[in-house]
Amino acid sequence: MDKKMYFFISGLIFAIVAIAHLFRIINQSSVYLGTWPVPMMGSWVCVFVAGALSYCGFKLMGQV
Repeated sequence: MDKKMYFFISGLIFAIVAIAHLFRIINQSSVYLGTWPVPMMGSWVCVFVAGALSYCGFKLMGQV
């Protein structure tokens, strides 16, 4: 696997994760880890982190 394909796949995976968390925020879905409810702020953080990583992956793909 060359670098361009690696950056594309990682950017795509992070984009899917960001979209999934955004979907959770829009639908106000509850998520539990065992008996602990995951706060909505966790999804906001994940949207921004995964979105930034996705952006970086696609940007690096264009530079290779």
